Amino acid sequence: MCGRFTLTASGQRLRERFALAAAPPELAPRYNIAPTQPVLVIPNRTTRVVRPARWGLIPHWASDPSIGHRQINARAETLAARPAFRAAFARQRCLIPADGFYEWRRAGRQRTPFYIHPRDGAPLAFAGLWDVWRPAGGEPIASCAIVTTAANPTLAPLHDRMPVILAPESWDTWLDPRERAAGELMPLLAPCPDDWLAAYQVSTLVNSPAHEDPACIVPDTSTAQQAEGESS
Repeated sequence: MCGRFTLTASGQRLRERFALAAAPPELAPRYNIAPTQPVLVIPNRTTRVVRPARWGLIPHWASDPSIGHRQINARAETLAARPAFRAAFARQRCLIPADGFYEWRRAGRQRTPFYIHPRDGAPLAFAGLWDVWRPAGGEPIASCAIVTTAANPTLAPLHDRMPVILAPESWDTWLDPRERAAGELMPLLAPCPDDWLAAYQVSTLVNSPAHEDPACIVPDTSTAQQAEGESS
């Protein structure tokens, strides 16, 4: 799954990376993006631009927007079958830019956070779905979900799922504004190559969305230091 991620790249960096028609407005660096918060998406429209969306997909037919709280992730294997994602998979796809993401390794009751980031430092492109919910008499809400797949060998020791990270050569296909058949898109939704990512342990500060600063991604060496002390 993907429950937290980061985006600190500048608007110009995003424009260059994703060949955007225009650089997005400069935003504050995000070190601990959590579900239901606003994120940036690149929807499958004729002009490639960045748009804001709430993380947690609310289908256009939903009677209550709270359904989005349970739909931050969409499993690749069931996109074509689940009513909440089926139409968006065919017609409303997006890229979700990120610098990296967090995952927690479980050992009994203990949950240890790790930060997973690209080895080359370039912004990642998560495969996403988007929709717009229009309440009666209210403002429309654009929302999105991150598509997930089976973990690659880097992630497997931490969790059995990971975000789908699309290669640049797949972006045009995923962002095609036309309706696409599931059979054309499913080959894109495989785990990324193992050498794309690296992971390291971070502080439990990231456990709370209230912590939104660079300390969230600082490597946590306390475990190693403790092990050295016990062995000396």
